[in-house]
Amino acid sequence: MLKLTVLIIALFSFRAYSQNYPEMIAVEGGTFIMGDAFGVGNKDEKPTHSVILKSFKIAKTEATVAQYRTYCDAIGVKMPEPPKWGWQDDAPIVNVSWDDAVAYCKWLSNELKRDYSLPSEAEWEFSARGGNKSLGYSYSGCNDLEEVAWYTSNSGGQANLVMKKKPNELGLYDMSGNVWEFCLDWYNEKYYTDATVSNPKGPETGNSRVLRGGCWSQGDALCRVAARNSHSTDCRHLNIGFRVISHE
Repeated sequence: MLKLTVLIIALFSFRAYSQNYPEMIAVEGGTFIMGDAFGVGNKDEKPTHSVILKSFKIAKTEATVAQYRTYCDAIGVKMPEPPKWGWQDDAPIVNVSWDDAVAYCKWLSNELKRDYSLPSEAEWEFSARGGNKSLGYSYSGCNDLEEVAWYTSNSGGQANLVMKKKPNELGLYDMSGNVWEFCLDWYNEKYYTDATVSNPKGPETGNSRVLRGGCWSQGDALCRVAARNSHSTDCRHLNIGFRVISHE
């Protein structure tokens, strides 16, 4: 009886951890070509260039409502303004700014004793492409956007629960569509011209931060793995969220 009770407690604890903290996927370091490889993107996606990255881990999903609520409860702050569709535990958190996302990463680092942050733009794109397992798709995990993403044609006018579409080659979900994801980097449309090759961190200064992945309210062109966007650090919007990474 005691063993059964211990097992039940252990299973319950595992479920709680899985819900309240990000599940991380290992991404082996490597070299890839960053930018518009198909010649269909905007000028800020050019020129394509080689990038070398060290290994890291990235969250399997966008940060969820449940995960962000755990943070809010722990530090005693209110949740963001709820979206029109309401809060659902397994939906991506929205209406958070870049500053909010960075504060969450700092709290998570202290909570789990590991270095968490937003991904660099290069780390994000490498992950979205499938890392060293990449099959060269236009979108994250497929050339058929319908299979892997929530976007304007199928979202129903809202962000959807994570992990309801197919993952990419690394087992990552919703890196195309659902919500835009903040990266660490300052945005500069001409950055690729002189980008650093090894573990780039983006420009030293700027007016806005990089957004990647497209979202539920926009079309297929912005859901490509090479597509870039940006917004100010204090922007909060119904279609913007984030995903975390960690370094050992």
